[in-house]
Amino acid sequence: MTDFVMGAKVVCSDGFCGDVKRTILDPAARTVTHLVVGPGHSTSEERLVPVELVDERDGKIILSCTLAQFGQLEPAEEVRLAEGVDYDGGYGSGAVQGYGDVGGMGVGGSSSGVGIGMGLGHRQPLIVEHSVPMGEAEVERHEGVHAADGEIGKVEGFVVDPASHQVTHILLQEGHLWGHKEVAIPISAVDSVDAGIRLHITKKQVEALPPLSQGHP
Repeated sequence: MTDFVMGAKVVCSDGFCGDVKRTILDPAARTVTHLVVGPGHSTSEERLVPVELVDERDGKIILSCTLAQFGQLEPAEEVRLAEGVDYDGGYGSGAVQGYGDVGGMGVGGSSSGVGIGMGLGHRQPLIVEHSVPMGEAEVERHEGVHAADGEIGKVEGFVVDPASHQVTHILLQEGHLWGHKEVAIPISAVDSVDAGIRLHITKKQVEALPPLSQGHP
């Protein structure tokens, strides 16, 4: 099995290229399709890395491409000028509509909005959106995981079958409910990945799962 832990260091065949920022899933097939990789100091160079290029070794993600080839991969973000925005920073009627909530998960669409900033040389704000392939969903590090009776922790990553790319377990940092222990939740317990990861088991059933050190595949 392969661990895709968000925040893990990523290297190409000829050098370091960044960290895992987000994971892109096919919710229907429950497979990982892409990792979003980018440098820690910037979001402007994030790339969508097809999972076929990805391997994991000793907690590090290894890509079967060079840095130059990595730079040619599809950008993980789209930047555009906000329409209908006044130069003084105010918004006209109907301005800046149709982008997702900050930090949200894009499902069944092309992108989810992540923020607005001022672009150099422009008096109009720039909208930066995450690129998500149609029909797929992105999961960010520390996104909420919800049991049948309430939230129980945050996502740390996924365990994936390297042959089929199917997710077998979700790596969960449980947080304050039972102390900071990391557990692996079987994918069979997942109900959906819409607006966070939602389980059909209860908090007590999650609590009974073995710690990652004992139950990790």
